[in-house]
Order: sequence, then C-alpha cells, then structure tokens
Amino acid sequence: MSTVYQELDEKLIDFIRKQKMFFVASAPLSADGHVNVSPKGYDCFRIVNPRQVAYLDLGGSGIETVAHARENGRITIMFCALEGPALILRLYGRATIMQFDHPSFPQELAKFPGFTRARNVVFIDIERIADSCGWGVPFYEFKGPREQLQRAIEHRAQDEWEQRRFESNARSIDGLAGLVRDSGG
Repeated sequence: MSTVYQELDEKLIDFIRKQKMFFVASAPLSADGHVNVSPKGYDCFRIVNPRQVAYLDLGGSGIETVAHARENGRITIMFCALEGPALILRLYGRATIMQFDHPSFPQELAKFPGFTRARNVVFIDIERIADSCGWGVPFYEFKGPREQLQRAIEHRAQDEWEQRRFESNARSIDGLAGLVRDSGG
C-alpha cells in the first residue's frame, strides 16, 4: 500500500540523500509526443525545503525534460532503493528551469560542490509525495560514478561549450523549445 506524504520529512530526506541515482520523467502535452525518462547520477540533487527540490541538468544527448518543463511544467522524480530496505519514492510536481546564462545561475551552481558547469538547474515545486514497496527492484552494488559526462562538460572552453549547448539543445525530439538564448532577462 502506498503512503502519501504532505511534505518531505526527515526519514524521506535521509532516504533521498543515500540514493546514488534517480529518474526524471516528463511528457509533452501532445498525445503524439514522446514520454521521456532520464536516469541521473552524480551528487546533483538537493532538497531546497520540504516542498521543493532541485537538481543539476548536466547535459546529455537531448533536451526533453527541459522542453517539457518549459511547455507544461509536469515532472516526476523517482528514487528506488538499490541497497537496504525496499522502497520507491516518487515526487510529483511542477518544474521551472534556470538556464546557465541566467544572472543568478552562479549562486545556484555553488550549492552543488564539485560542479563547475551545468546546462540548467531544474527546480521542482512538489505537489504530491508517495512511496511504494519496491519489492520488485533488485539489489545492485554501487561501484562509483562514471566520469565521462563531467569530462565532456569540462573539456571545452566556456564560450565554445555555451555555443555547442545552444546549437545541439535548441529543440526537443518533438520540436519543442529547449535552451533559449537570453534566458537571463
């Protein structure tokens, strides 16, 4: 039986902090659009308060989550215990995007030690928190993060990296706006 929570309590916060990965799900409004599920690793998830969380969008091959958030805001974060007691935790909410060229971005990025660049910070205002048993999730042993993504982000000069982000992340696979120039206002 699932339990619904009003806000993130200490037990849930402790569970979230122990997880080495999470999944992000989003979808466009169009029935013909693609539902997206993205795995996220690294220490890139933060609890802002009991009803708001944030994560670093480091980059990748697509811009689906950001495009969906810009279009409709709907997002779900899922954590599943791969070690210890079985548990799945879902955070349903509305996402807002702070892009890397926003004037406040450096202050937000500083809240994620060890990261010098990211495409965006994704803020989620939580509307529903629910757990489930997770009995079908197998045990896995964490061996460490893969370093390729951070190396790919950091190996280019800042202006070259920014230009490449705008070029390769302008549109989602469904044609929705991804990164936008002059997002900082």
